[in-house]
Amino acid sequence: MPNFAIIETGGKQYKVSAGDKLKIEKLEAASGSDISFDRVLLNVNGDTVKVGQPYVASEKVAAKVLMQGRGEKKLIFKYHSKTRLRRRKGHRQPFTEVEITKLPS
Repeated sequence: MPNFAIIETGGKQYKVSAGDKLKIEKLEAASGSDISFDRVLLNVNGDTVKVGQPYVASEKVAAKVLMQGRGEKKLIFKYHSKTRLRRRKGHRQPFTEVEITKLPS
């Protein structure tokens, strides 16, 4: 049975395993630094399953920050007919890319 955990960060939940790379909401951490996620909702290690209420106590998932970046541009276009209102605006969402290094045992 595979080992994985479900963590919560940035208001979202992610299913992670060791070696996974994922883009999450921006964190204030420098590239190359180590961080840990202490909001672990579920931890599966072989046949052992730990379910949190809401979080599993004293369990942390270790990760390494790979890079800080901004996603691709999303265009917002407002249009009102008959009033000649046309507004175009762009947005690039900042993100942090992390690699999961260690799961709780």
